[in-house]
Amino acid sequence: MRKSLVLTSAALAVSFLAAPVMAQGMDDAVAAARNQLGLLEYCQAEGHIDGTAVETQTKMMAMLPAATDTTKGDEAYAKGKAGMLSVGGVEQDLTQLESQGGNVADVCKQMADALATAAGQMGG
Repeated sequence: MRKSLVLTSAALAVSFLAAPVMAQGMDDAVAAARNQLGLLEYCQAEGHIDGTAVETQTKMMAMLPAATDTTKGDEAYAKGKAGMLSVGGVEQDLTQLESQGGNVADVCKQMADALATAAGQMGG
């Protein structure tokens, strides 16, 4: 169950960039994108992925408007760098996956693959 929550949340994070975002949630979308960037940097630092996903995420984030609440984005990014998925009020510590029968490396690779797919669909 926990692993599927992480995978669902990771897919949700990628979908913030792959689909139009409602105006009410723009700061949330920017925060989710920044959290995902932090997570991808965490995954890269742990040796689970190379730097391609981080570069792709950075390019895709440049398409988003500036956040009106930069604190929210800064906090989301810091959580991601610490290995914490934080999207839409859902938080999951990737470091706890191993004790729940999951695999951090697999989740990192799935996030990177989902991002590459989204970028390809957007022509990036």
